[in-house]
Amino acid sequence: MRFAVEEINNSTTLLPNVTLGYQLFDHCSNTLTFPSSLQFLSHNASVKAKDDYYLYLPKVIGVTGPLSSSESITLAPLFMTDLIPMVNYGASSSVFSDKGVYPSFIRTVPSNKDQIQLIVHIIKHFGWNWVAFIGSESAYSLDGFQLFYKLIQSTGICLAYYELLSNKSQLKPIFDKIDMLHVNVIILFLDELKAEEVIAAAIRHKFRAKVWIAGEAWSMYQPLTRLPGIETIGTVIGVTPRVGALPGFTDFIHQSRTGGHAGAGLSDSAVCNQDCETCSSLNPEDIISESTAYSFSVYSAVYTMAMALHNALQCNNSGCDKSRTVYPYMILQEIKRLPVFPLSQLYVSFDESGDPPAHYSVIFWDTTHSGLAKIRPIGTYDNHPSVNLTIDDTQIHWHGDGLVPFSNCSVECRSGHVRQQDGQHECCFSCVQCSTDQYANHSADLYSCLACDEFEWSEAGSTTCQKRSVEYLPFSDVFSILVLVSASSLIALSLAVTVLFAIHRSTPVVRSAGGSMCFLMLGCMAGSAASVCFHFGEPSALSCALRNTAYIYFYTACLSCLTVRSFQIICVFKMAAHLPRAHALWVKYSGQWLVVAGVSLLQLVFFGIEMAAARPVPVSDTSSFKDLVVLTCFSKNTIPAFFSLFFMGGVSALCLLFSYMGTDLPKNYNEAKAITFSILLCHLSWVIFVTADVISRSKYVQFVKAVSELSSLYGIMFSYFIPKSFIIVFHPLKNTQEYFQAAIQSYTQTISRM
Repeated sequence: MRFAVEEINNSTTLLPNVTLGYQLFDHCSNTLTFPSSLQFLSHNASVKAKDDYYLYLPKVIGVTGPLSSSESITLAPLFMTDLIPMVNYGASSSVFSDKGVYPSFIRTVPSNKDQIQLIVHIIKHFGWNWVAFIGSESAYSLDGFQLFYKLIQSTGICLAYYELLSNKSQLKPIFDKIDMLHVNVIILFLDELKAEEVIAAAIRHKFRAKVWIAGEAWSMYQPLTRLPGIETIGTVIGVTPRVGALPGFTDFIHQSRTGGHAGAGLSDSAVCNQDCETCSSLNPEDIISESTAYSFSVYSAVYTMAMALHNALQCNNSGCDKSRTVYPYMILQEIKRLPVFPLSQLYVSFDESGDPPAHYSVIFWDTTHSGLAKIRPIGTYDNHPSVNLTIDDTQIHWHGDGLVPFSNCSVECRSGHVRQQDGQHECCFSCVQCSTDQYANHSADLYSCLACDEFEWSEAGSTTCQKRSVEYLPFSDVFSILVLVSASSLIALSLAVTVLFAIHRSTPVVRSAGGSMCFLMLGCMAGSAASVCFHFGEPSALSCALRNTAYIYFYTACLSCLTVRSFQIICVFKMAAHLPRAHALWVKYSGQWLVVAGVSLLQLVFFGIEMAAARPVPVSDTSSFKDLVVLTCFSKNTIPAFFSLFFMGGVSALCLLFSYMGTDLPKNYNEAKAITFSILLCHLSWVIFVTADVISRSKYVQFVKAVSELSSLYGIMFSYFIPKSFIIVFHPLKNTQEYFQAAIQSYTQTISRM
């Protein structure tokens, strides 16, 4: 402070014709300091209890200090009442930022909030999340602890243990507790003397291999660096406000020590301990080697008040207006108006709370030289104009194996795993593997597995999802082409047989096969064959609706024709004589066509119910295969569909029954073997399809179904129509009236002999 005042008094630009005066007092205790403080507030050796601040002119117009937050909290209210600017150089408690309580409190050191934010950034920088905090019951430590506890809430850092030391605290149990919790990083937020006490106890109790994060109060404390055994405690990383160089300060110290300034002019009656009895025992090197952490803060505090006074006196190059009466509140106003000003290669400014921007150095205690710790800068931190932390990790010589110490409650989960919290601390967790079709994204959510989208999949323990292949049986597939060629062949064959039967429609073979009803059968077979195309290509609402219904409808109509044909032959040969009236009515009203129409109409009703109640719709099957999406058709209710299937099965059973009833008829009219073969082949094909559908949900199930349908149709074609076509083309003699009459006469003679 003396250095700054004398430098200003010797300046020709700052307060050019004004000489600053000052008084220095030590803060001995809260009670012994009050007389000194009251001297500052006095006017003509008296202190007025109540007076208007803008009319009150005390002995001093500004105060700097005291050093600690606890001391400042005690004294500050005395000066706040009259708005006497209190420009502090060491009190960093965040409570002083409240201008409603401390309206004239300005400081040249950053707030505890900035310091704690930097400590949190350092912890995050090295990936630690399991830390301990040791403070005291002082205002400085309590404020730091409260800020630290508040700031870590949303950072993923857990406070494993904390202790606020009192005069009666035992350090050994605290060290044991920290060891038991496996905490390897300790924030030591104490003043110099308390920190020295803790570090000395750690050396004494062999509390080793820890990372100590030092607050700015003791990070530059030189006596601690020379403490025997300091290298055993682990690694010390500290924070300290960045300071500017003070040119001429070293020379000033030497001149002061040799010029007899130590204690000059002080008497035994001086207030508190102003009489420095031991000052003469200190040499200049002892003073210079001490921590300079607060030197620049004191220096800038004096310059701040001087520049405010310079403006209040309206000073210029020619001098200052000494006729102006300057009240303390005017100095405060000018301090608030001060622009950013350079001072010893740094810039000084204040925000609306009277706090300077945070400019810190991150330091490391290098103990590689046994018995002595060298304080080395390893990084910087600034919060203006933006937050920026830079640390050169290569400059740190970690204790132990040289690697960054581990101080986490739990080991970080491997990829594909998420956390499952254990206990109250979010940093303590076990790891759970994500299941199939889920993935872990630690940047999005550390505690939950995220589900893959509908068209994505993943293996268990994945960090990403993969796109599923969308599958259906396209028309270009080899199997699709084979089925379509087969269906086309059947349609062509049906057309050829239709033409052949049309040419020979009056012959006995065609008439015995059903006559004009054969054309309906062939048309239904062609329609059923054409319906297999709905099994291929990407499913649509139309293809799903017609995939089964078209085939079942045409196939049921075809079966009804076969059933009626078998029933008619039985009527002619066995029932006409016994029920002549019924046979006459059957012939008169074309009973065979009524039956076929009724069966077809009833099947249409069943299909109408199915379409109304549970129409099949295209869906994406994502459950059958982990890496595939099979496009298929789905009906929410299968009961209506079973009606049409059961009805088709009933018609096929009647057809089989009537064909067996005619096993003893003439050979030309006996179709039992052909119909039985066709029906059994149909049932076998459907059994194969149902089995395949139960076993697999792949796209080739539709191929199996299409093959089953074509097999049923080919069974009818080759067992019923092809033999008759063969007779028409290659055995025309068997396609004559005489040949059929001979067969009937032979049957009649056989029956008459029985």
